[in-house]
Amino acid sequence: MTPRKPPGMSFPGWIERQIKEAEADGAFDRLPGKGKPIAGLDEPQPELAWLAGYLKREGVDAASLLPPSLALAKEVETLPERLRRVRSEGDARRLIDDLNARILRAHALPPDGPPFRVKCVDVEATISEWARQREAEATAVPRVQPTEPAERRGRRGWFRRR
Repeated sequence: MTPRKPPGMSFPGWIERQIKEAEADGAFDRLPGKGKPIAGLDEPQPELAWLAGYLKREGVDAASLLPPSLALAKEVETLPERLRRVRSEGDARRLIDDLNARILRAHALPPDGPPFRVKCVDVEATISEWARQREAEATAVPRVQPTEPAERRGRRGWFRRR
């Protein structure tokens, strides 16, 4: 059950009282870094460093905070990397068509943020480049791992029960 604020007590005063009681009970004694200075406290911080740190800790991609024009430009920039994970031509075409549709929708909207200078992706040229890279990866010679010398293989299982 959540404790309730006593009547007649301010909210900050109630919080302070709870913190002091927890300190007296030793609730903060085993926290990591207890008694050590906070790292980087005296160093100057960029204006939005706290936001970058928060996004990194929470695992959020900073590109999700970009205005639409910059977010779409970033998507066009990272398209070859995303296409490498696609296995079929149909999926690659759908990915490119979806991106182009969002670019066309963004061109139709009134400007919001920086100027929108992203052009639609040439589907056929991108698909042919994707197919060429897939072919090159398929014909690449896989690296063979060197085997261990025979004397090391023989001694490996000396501790096993037979």
